[in-house]
Amino acid sequence: MIARPQPRPQFFYTTAALPCPYVQGRIERKVITELEGPEAPFLHDRLSRAGFRRSHNIAYAPVCPGCRACIPIRVRAADFTPDRTLRRVARDNADIAVYEADPRASPAQFQLFQRYQLARHGDGDMAEMSFYDFRAMIEDTPIESFVAEFRTPDDRLVAGCLIDRLDDGFSAVYSFFEPEMAHRSLGSLAILWLIGQARAAGLPYVYLGYWVAESRKMSYKSRFRPADIFSAGQWRPLGARDLAPPAQFPPSSQGHPLDAEHVRAR
Repeated sequence: MIARPQPRPQFFYTTAALPCPYVQGRIERKVITELEGPEAPFLHDRLSRAGFRRSHNIAYAPVCPGCRACIPIRVRAADFTPDRTLRRVARDNADIAVYEADPRASPAQFQLFQRYQLARHGDGDMAEMSFYDFRAMIEDTPIESFVAEFRTPDDRLVAGCLIDRLDDGFSAVYSFFEPEMAHRSLGSLAILWLIGQARAAGLPYVYLGYWVAESRKMSYKSRFRPADIFSAGQWRPLGARDLAPPAQFPPSSQGHPLDAEHVRAR
């Protein structure tokens, strides 16, 4: 009789309480666990379906005291119908070509990333990242990942998106784009492209991370519908009641639209 090795226990930890990067005056805490070994892809798939996100080799989810503002959201790719604004985004960017690249950081990606950070999030931690930090963000992945590069007809890199492949779809981990081309809505273009890729591959979902209705920079995700949100331990359709506007948008130092929070050990 052959003895099978017992699976190692999976440990989860909570981070220290810190100021919330999305809603002013609130406290942020995360539960995190490591993704490592041959079981990492399987674990990542399971955790993604439970509302977790990935950064480097860590999966995390918010467990903030007294707050449930961060709601996991995913687009139902096969049923997605772009609204008038999103159709215009696709039309205005018809000249942009998209290339899939291995998760290897390049100087061109980093330079674009720096311009984006300094223009849009100059007071955030990620604006201080070195090339080695950026390379770790792109390359430290225990699962199948790739970078989508968006280029103009003259081969100029104008946007990038780090993407994870899941067994039921794609997960948009982090995107950045040329700040002087903000009028092109390249972040939305990246999502539209990813929805198209999921459809072509016969995959049902595109995971967009956390929808935060109270944050100007995180509320836009509800425009990509139909969508599901993870609530009370299960996925359910995003409905009109969920979309009721909050009383106001408090000023805050908010994160990037595609949610690649830089999780650090604390």
